[in-house]
Amino acid sequence: MKVIVAGGTGFVGRHVCRVLADRGHDVTALARNPSDADLPDAVDTAMGDVTAYDSFESHFEGMDAAVNLVALSPLFKPPRGLSHDLVHTQGTANVVEACENHGVEHLVQQSALGADPDGLTSYIRSKGHAERIVRESDVDWTILRPSVIFGDGGEFVGFTKQLTTPVVAPLPAGGTNEFQPIWIEDFAPLVATAIEDDAHRGEVYEIGGPEVLTMREVTELAWAAEGKHPKMVTLPMWFMKTGLTVAGPVPFFPFGPEQAKALKIQNTVAENDVTAFGVDEDDLRTLADYLGVADDDSEATTSRTDSASAA
Repeated sequence: MKVIVAGGTGFVGRHVCRVLADRGHDVTALARNPSDADLPDAVDTAMGDVTAYDSFESHFEGMDAAVNLVALSPLFKPPRGLSHDLVHTQGTANVVEACENHGVEHLVQQSALGADPDGLTSYIRSKGHAERIVRESDVDWTILRPSVIFGDGGEFVGFTKQLTTPVVAPLPAGGTNEFQPIWIEDFAPLVATAIEDDAHRGEVYEIGGPEVLTMREVTELAWAAEGKHPKMVTLPMWFMKTGLTVAGPVPFFPFGPEQAKALKIQNTVAENDVTAFGVDEDDLRTLADYLGVADDDSEATTSRTDSASAA
């Protein structure tokens, strides 16, 4: 099968391209700057920007399936000149149009948990609009809504450390918001299987890892991997929102008020759809195992929790 992967040189894209190539498919990784991509020799590359239709649409000619992984991070402010609407909504519309115009039969769309046109953040809203575009298209589709994805080259673990220090970890609302992180090596094969098995067409899957972790627990694990156990300090959400609103416009500061809103969202699945792919949730890799930390290390700092304010 000939498959084009939009965003094929990114964190998720590199792994998806590798899995598809290992399974014998002809794979093309589409990216704005693919020349330095760390991809297997069997994977072809193509240059194009999904926000500019004419720059990439010709690469969809002759393809049997497409995967759209192009996305901006919900954890950081969009780079200058980009927005969630431009990349997720317009970018997806362009990918769908390219599929329709070049006879691509199947599109696998990576969305996000909680995707909703009326959602709390611009990231969630744009993902919701993108899903609507995919659903209303003339192309067969599969939508995957993963929780946060971790692994080599991912940003999730690093994000928690940017918010904290190895001595003191101030966490919004005590870091009680929940995630269900899934390892990239567990997620990428699901994308490949969604392409290969026609039974997944027309389906929306919520995908999570083997356990639910709070932001606090993720932070504890991230620092425990370096042998550090910072003191957990609770920051009220109003303080976090005010601080990020003030600092947001500062050049090179990676967070803003949208990121404060995102910290209110519970990033977990109601029912883990990995089973639809013949995967047992208990066989998925935990974050603690990936970091080389014993599961109980994240509990070591529980007694040291402090509170800056509860108001």
